Amino acid sequence: MKCNKNPRLCRAKGSPGPDCCSKKYVNVKTDKQNCGLCGRKCKHMEICCKGSCVNPMVNKRHCGGCNYVCKGGDTCVHGMCSYG
Repeated sequence: MKCNKNPRLCRAKGSPGPDCCSKKYVNVKTDKQNCGLCGRKCKHMEICCKGSCVNPMVNKRHCGGCNYVCKGGDTCVHGMCSYG
């Protein structure tokens, strides 16, 4: 089914997401092709975390994946906190 014809299904249990972009069900908080807004694509090395495109290889708030926070003054290198 396409969400533009039946938008209530976007919020149904088991739906890929509560948002409708290009007639498809998505979650703009996690969808790399619709990050934050319909049509906003993350770059090749980025992932979508909480609606923002981030690089998990260097982002200390999303180190190695969404919401993996490096502690204290640790940096994120190669997707790992305090690498090296």
